[in-house]
Amino acid sequence: MTHEEHMAPVPTISVGILTRREIRVSLLGRYRWERTGELLAGEIRATADDGGITLCIEGKHVHTAAPVILLPTGNDATFVLHDVTIGVQFHWQQNEDQRFAGALRFLRTGAELTAVNVVDIEHYLTSVISSEMGAESSLAFLQAHAVTSRSWLLAQLETSRARKAASVLPQPLLETETERIRWYDREDHEHFDVCADDHCQRYQGGTKVSTATVTNAVESTRGLVLTHDGKVCDARFSKCCGGLTEPFENVWEPVHHPYLVSIVDAVDPAAALAGVSLPLENEANAERWMHASPPVLCNTHGTESIAHVLPDFDRATRDFFRWHVTYTQDELAALIARKSGRDVGHVVRLAPRRRGPSGRLIELTIVGTKGTFTIGKELEIRRTLSPTHLYSSAFVVETGTVKHGVPATFTLYGAGWGHGVGLCQIGAAVMGEKGYDYRTILSHYFPHTTVTSWY
Repeated sequence: MTHEEHMAPVPTISVGILTRREIRVSLLGRYRWERTGELLAGEIRATADDGGITLCIEGKHVHTAAPVILLPTGNDATFVLHDVTIGVQFHWQQNEDQRFAGALRFLRTGAELTAVNVVDIEHYLTSVISSEMGAESSLAFLQAHAVTSRSWLLAQLETSRARKAASVLPQPLLETETERIRWYDREDHEHFDVCADDHCQRYQGGTKVSTATVTNAVESTRGLVLTHDGKVCDARFSKCCGGLTEPFENVWEPVHHPYLVSIVDAVDPAAALAGVSLPLENEANAERWMHASPPVLCNTHGTESIAHVLPDFDRATRDFFRWHVTYTQDELAALIARKSGRDVGHVVRLAPRRRGPSGRLIELTIVGTKGTFTIGKELEIRRTLSPTHLYSSAFVVETGTVKHGVPATFTLYGAGWGHGVGLCQIGAAVMGEKGYDYRTILSHYFPHTTVTSWY
């Protein structure tokens, strides 16, 4: 969809918050049950039951068909979903109660229920910015994030609409006897527009909104998006690129976007990379890079100045610019068998098959005493080699003592946190701290783009 062709933007977005058999919600204010017109308040338990939904309201059980839609009767009406899991399958996974504005839908998804929040896009973004990064970040950084997140969201909605109209589904998996090449994107969601977790964008309702700066960042950029060639950009972001960003096509579908290319995370790239050997597709260069500490924007090691830009649950994660993890032979072999479903026996070697410009592994070959298996792309690698997720797929491997051709240990030395495509949140936050405005931040991470008023 081009700027000339687009209609008024979708005024609301549906966000999948959590899925389980029973969901507990507290209605703060009056909500109208769309099907019956009944006004509800207080605590409700919704349970998937007998092909429909059973609601426990003030001790009474009411069985009804799905969906159940609860509409707020006033702007001050909100609801709290209890025990929402955040950071699903990541190392910071935890549960918390979360408060939301807008409407609430209970859908049947198989044998379970999904709670969906239907909310105004700009309100959604206000929460996203606070959920993704600390609400005390600089205004310029929060503005840059608002434009990035809005662009991503509208691009995803347009892509979904076009695919449904053309009956075209993505094909994110190539699997044979010897390899599994898979990428993960938001097209997994069939019952709502986006999810509320890191798989899409973090959205925790009104739980994390705490400063006027966040509201100002969204309001002052209202309707602004990044465009390229007249189309809204599929803008991406990750926590810390590690010094170099990665092209889109190396992480997701093999489509090139001129604005999602590899850039140096520095205002002065030549100075930041002084003494660094490129390209990082070269194994010797990649090994030196993983052990180096170049003065790029996202290298905040040894300083607390950036702590306030991270949400509270992210602050426990340290040393993500450069990191390492060690596995014993038994630990790694068991992990690979459990996570990939392939028993390769004792692990002989983790052999890079293909790297990207940021040093991230795109494909990795696992060589074992019982067979050889190749995995990709980056998230599949991160999931296979960790009980949760590795910080990134930008790593090199050092082996311990080798006996009968089998290493006793494997140590992974890595760079960055996340997929590394597009805006580097830590680097962009540092740019904001240094006084750069949001348009300069956006032009740094998204070359060949224009900030455009979309609505």
